[in-house]
Amino acid sequence: MASQATCDKCNGPGYATPRDAMKLAPREKIVYLPCIQPQAGKRDYLATVCVDPNSSDYGKVIHRLYTLHDNDELHHSGWNTCASCYGNPAARRTKLILPCLGSSRIYVIDTTEERAPKIHAVVEPSEMKALGCSRPHTNHCMKNGDVLVSTLGDENDSNKGSFVVLDGKTWKLKGTWGDQTVKYSYDFWYQYRENTLISTEWGKPSSFWKGLDPALVKTDYGSDLHVWDFNKREYQYKIELGDDGRMPLEIRFLHDPTKSEGFVGCAFGSTVYRFFRNAMGQYQAEKVISVEEKKVEGWMLPVMPGIITDILLSMDDRFLYFSNWVQGDLRQYDISDTRNPKLVGRLFLGGSMTTDSKVKTINDLEPQPNPVYVKGRKLYGGPQMVQLSLDGKRLYLTDSLVSPWDKQFYPDMVKNGCVLLQVDCDTEKGGLTLNKNFLTDFGKEPDGPVLAHEIRYPGGDCTSDIYLPPEMREAIDAE
Repeated sequence: MASQATCDKCNGPGYATPRDAMKLAPREKIVYLPCIQPQAGKRDYLATVCVDPNSSDYGKVIHRLYTLHDNDELHHSGWNTCASCYGNPAARRTKLILPCLGSSRIYVIDTTEERAPKIHAVVEPSEMKALGCSRPHTNHCMKNGDVLVSTLGDENDSNKGSFVVLDGKTWKLKGTWGDQTVKYSYDFWYQYRENTLISTEWGKPSSFWKGLDPALVKTDYGSDLHVWDFNKREYQYKIELGDDGRMPLEIRFLHDPTKSEGFVGCAFGSTVYRFFRNAMGQYQAEKVISVEEKKVEGWMLPVMPGIITDILLSMDDRFLYFSNWVQGDLRQYDISDTRNPKLVGRLFLGGSMTTDSKVKTINDLEPQPNPVYVKGRKLYGGPQMVQLSLDGKRLYLTDSLVSPWDKQFYPDMVKNGCVLLQVDCDTEKGGLTLNKNFLTDFGKEPDGPVLAHEIRYPGGDCTSDIYLPPEMREAIDAE
């Protein structure tokens, strides 16, 4: 059987096209998740979880790789190579990059032994701060084998949106990606054919690291998208989303590398915007989904937004999924018409307004959701990070956002630990069904309950692979 890190029909990592990934990829057998320790004096770790229903280890943590320091706060992750390197037989997807949002450290993990990864290299905070950067967040590989990492702060931990380049051979920082910076940063995605990178905004590290203060939303958090020339590494312009687009977090171009459009989820705005290149050649954005605020009693505000924290697109660009972390529902939209997404699946998986909470909705036509139990285990948080199987049939999710916000919004989740869940997805007409036979309970870990975050497959996934357009692929194949 072919390794999950490569495939038996290719000569390089991943697959030539998103459609090939859907058709040829084997079912995922394991997943990697950063696990964050909410207790001082205990270290984070990378958990390897078995998701093979034919295994006796199904749903179990089969390996834990601990970090080398306290208070790292592992967060997002990404691969050293992806589908953009397809066709390069020397490129191997065997290094998982783990930036630490808390310490500004970056761990490079060797996953050659997929079920027992090891630490390969470490970029120390001092190396990051020597470049005037801190708080590394998102990373994507580039087709030359280097890794691009977004950073949210400067050397003094004040807000500064920038990027650093990690050498894909030496695992040392090469420097910053260009000389220009923006006010805020967070996620990013790029599209080779359009020579475009678009980045998003969270806010000031001094603010978001203390939890969410609603009074600071308009002053300390962003609402813009930033458009960059990818080859020249130059800033071009911003797209202002306004208050409805406050806290634009996760951004996704369509997987089809010939398309110049995509979507971004805005957390506090509880909206999804479609961005696209217009007739003048400029990118602009339009709001295509809005989650209705709930009038409530017993919560931090008189209205409760959805708080969209993660989004992704199926490999065929047919469905968009996102999580409403606070209201507690997972949603599936048919985006066959990208300008008019159609809600086709919705599933409540906890959240802040369940019937057993202190929150009461007011004059709401929709009844409050009941608490959710899986294998007798209550879900204390709301759906947060999501990952879809390459064939689009299974969606995995966790419920931790970042530890200061977890402690503020879901103290019971912090006390009892996070979970990894699986949801089955109807890929024909749409629809979501919770798989009640699968559960990884991170409340029963050896060192106490932990906060599980982003999900990765060894063979690449819907939020790590970036594809080349046909003409670029043909040029590589001809070499």
